[in-house]
Amino acid sequence: MTIAYEQACDADFDALARIRIAAMRESLEAVGRFDPERARERLRAGFRPQDTQHIVLSGARVGFFALTRHHAQWSLDHLYLVPEQSGQGTGSRVMAEINRRADTAGALLKVGALRGSRSNRFYASHGFRIASEDTYDIYYVRDPQPVS
Repeated sequence: MTIAYEQACDADFDALARIRIAAMRESLEAVGRFDPERARERLRAGFRPQDTQHIVLSGARVGFFALTRHHAQWSLDHLYLVPEQSGQGTGSRVMAEINRRADTAGALLKVGALRGSRSNRFYASHGFRIASEDTYDIYYVRDPQPVS
């Protein structure tokens, strides 16, 4: 199935927040921190539609990512898929595209993941290494790879 990307706009916020809440629910419940309103507020605080793209699979919006670009250092602020897409390979295909974009730009890519989340294995499997940790999160970086 083909993955496409569509630019987000301000009007998409509620739909994006629902995806984020659904995607994070399991990990946050596991650490006793699931609060849908807090998850929504945190997304709203840093929501930049110009940096956000919908992930579209066979015509259906199945997730989104937000990629902030600061010259040679990029930050993957969000990458969420609807729970039904978990384990289907969609996230790996999206991550490969994000890595390709960063490599083409020669950009270091940063991301954070909730401690104990399955996303930690996911990012490690896509070339990220641990840069730092705090009480709740693990922060990763991925150096740009040569483009052939």
